[in-house]
Amino acid sequence: MRRCNRDAKDSKNLPFCLAHATVSAARQVSFHYDRSNEFYKQFLDSRMVYSCAYFRNAGVALEEAQPAKLDHICRKLNVQSTERFLDIGCGWGGLLIHCAERYGAQATGCTLSSCQAQYAQDLINSHGLQTTISVRVADYRDITGQYDKIASVGVFEHAGRHQLARYFRQVRALLQDDGLFLNHGIVRPEGVEDGPETLFLRREVFPGGDLAHLSDVVREAGEAGFEVLDAENLRPHYALTCRAWEQRLRKNADRCRRLIGEAAYRTWLLYISASALSFEEGGTDVFQILLAKRRRHAKRTLTRDYIYS
Repeated sequence: MRRCNRDAKDSKNLPFCLAHATVSAARQVSFHYDRSNEFYKQFLDSRMVYSCAYFRNAGVALEEAQPAKLDHICRKLNVQSTERFLDIGCGWGGLLIHCAERYGAQATGCTLSSCQAQYAQDLINSHGLQTTISVRVADYRDITGQYDKIASVGVFEHAGRHQLARYFRQVRALLQDDGLFLNHGIVRPEGVEDGPETLFLRREVFPGGDLAHLSDVVREAGEAGFEVLDAENLRPHYALTCRAWEQRLRKNADRCRRLIGEAAYRTWLLYISASALSFEEGGTDVFQILLAKRRRHAKRTLTRDYIYS
């Protein structure tokens, strides 16, 4: 497996840019995700899922809660065998593997991180899923084709508030008329605005990161031609997720320091610890929003029983 690593000093020289052109977006994603796959292994679960887990109760281990989240997404999307599934910002490939193996979908993923793409491809190869899953190093704005089901987990926070309209229009263009789109992302509660911590995150962790309010997301999705079928706030789940990551970071502190350096380790520990506190106290939310094209005679299930059956 190819190892992906970058000297901590080099990361400081990457341009900090709030413009969200494709080249800028690639640099921003690289700043955060291309540090070292080995580093992320130190605090993520074995599937390398870097987003909010789904806990049946507070005592569930992260190794159980992350696949439960992947299944929660697939159930909400009602993924069926042979359907074309797109994972925008596929990360290290956990959702792609789950969707293909458990539900029989033809899965496509895109990421701007070459490190993630290589890891995902190696994982796909090891599972013998080369004919079922494909991964591209590409911006979501460059994806073409039509898909029955689309998931986007932790992506539109990078796109930024001023890109929401374009983001939803692009996803709508990729979605089949009777398809479903699940957007999983962090938002600010109404009335909460940027503070000093926002500047820290933009400078040291997520260049270009920009959180919208839920009302902005729903409005822009509606104006792009979507209707909301379901919205679920997973804020308590993300608090538990971040606390689990924090514990793992502390447990593997020496190894993390060797991989990314003291300064970067302390930055990540602070960012994840502060994120846990923000989710616990209600300063940040994370929503899964299930969307469909608003159209006459659209196929709709009358209940949500299929999600939990």
